[in-house]
Amino acid sequence: MGFAYASRFRSGLPDPAKPAAFLAPFNFSVGHNDPEHIPVDALADIAARAIREQGQRLAIYNLGQSGLGHDGLRGFVCRKLRESRGIEARPDDVLITSGSLQGIDLVNQLMLERGDHVILEDFTYGAVFARLRRLGVTWSGAALDADGIVPDALASQLETLRGRGIVPKYLYTIPTIQNPTGSVMPLERRHRLLDVCRRYGVAIFEDECYTDVMWTGEAPQALYGIDPSAVIHIGSFSKSLAPALRVGYVLAAPDALARMLALKSDGGTAAIEQMLVAGYFESHFRDHLARLGDVLKRKRDVMIEALQENFGTSAEFARPDGGLFLWVKLPDAVDVRRFAAAAAAEGVTFNVGCEWACDPERARS
Repeated sequence: MGFAYASRFRSGLPDPAKPAAFLAPFNFSVGHNDPEHIPVDALADIAARAIREQGQRLAIYNLGQSGLGHDGLRGFVCRKLRESRGIEARPDDVLITSGSLQGIDLVNQLMLERGDHVILEDFTYGAVFARLRRLGVTWSGAALDADGIVPDALASQLETLRGRGIVPKYLYTIPTIQNPTGSVMPLERRHRLLDVCRRYGVAIFEDECYTDVMWTGEAPQALYGIDPSAVIHIGSFSKSLAPALRVGYVLAAPDALARMLALKSDGGTAAIEQMLVAGYFESHFRDHLARLGDVLKRKRDVMIEALQENFGTSAEFARPDGGLFLWVKLPDAVDVRRFAAAAAAEGVTFNVGCEWACDPERARS
């Protein structure tokens, strides 16, 4: 019969995952890149050169370099952020992670305890909910408009929480190409948001996973660039290069970063992946993003044309200036949960809005 391991499982585990990947013919639910636009030959050349030049260092954890990550990659992240996000940082301010999800987990481990409260955007990255739920953390949603979080509404919300004796541990925000709405917070509002959070003693957790795939205009300065003392900042190369290369990064004040490094118990982010990203983007970052932006913009336009043709005015959405997703609002009487399974059976998958909302019922359509 074998040992009954299930009788020893801890309580509160997530539902079992299916090990076999299901890739629907028309998969709109995951931020995959286009396989045809992965720079395979260039990555192969860089991998071969990196292994020839540094292969013997694979015998040593972290290549014998800092536990914060590959020296060359951290240097590139600093240059990239200085040029495009108005962030002045040193390599020792950067921790390389196994994708931005590990960054989210490290920030949560650093800051949250059971019973804590956090502020999320009304509609936000769906993966954060299960993580907070497992930690026993509660949340409330900050009101959004076409420019992101509404600072005056946030101030009222924080005042109400203060009256109940609650000081949120952090505000989690995606200010640039917000996921899922696609909005970009203007610079003046970023300053107002920082002012509100300072007034109420709330730290800001800034997620900028989509900034590199903004193809229209320039993104306003990152919140971390405006005030690094009040913000923890994460980013990723999953959207700009390849999601299966699990490489992201965290920037934070030295005391916070040192604690996160102590919490990062994986023996170091995969070295060859870091070499690949650093080697390719050191010489191809701008031209690669230009090509990728053209591809994504064309895909967005095709998607919008199809929605307009098939839904007419029944589908409401903004035209995003970057990213990989459209946030589509159908009439209030429609509950998309009722036909998501039927669509999947026909080979079409998409994210149900309820799973990306602080109040699921508000996003049922």
